[in-house]
Amino acid sequence: MTVVLHTPETGLVKTDISDGWTAIEGEPTMTTWFEYQSPDKSIVTGTWRSTTGAYLAEARFHEYVYLVEGVIELTPDGGETVIARAGDAFTVEADFKGVWRIVEPVYKRFLLKMG
Repeated sequence: MTVVLHTPETGLVKTDISDGWTAIEGEPTMTTWFEYQSPDKSIVTGTWRSTTGAYLAEARFHEYVYLVEGVIELTPDGGETVIARAGDAFTVEADFKGVWRIVEPVYKRFLLKMG
């Protein structure tokens, strides 16, 4: 059995807007740290920070999020807005299409299930 310690904001860093995300309000910036990838590449974990603004997002993977800081309004196309605040945990399914509005700067920890 292996245990891997995940240190926030370490590992491979990406500062450009992720694939499937388009800034649609304000001038939000995001930084993503990919801190772990399983040997079969089916699981990825990391840290994400974003400034305020809104993104049109299309998810390709299931994502589990623990929101450490900030407020996010998630509005799926044709659905109702869900508000997540610091201390909340939520899952975004791989078929999500809609808006992530970053109301207060966000610091989140995430796990992606690829494929």
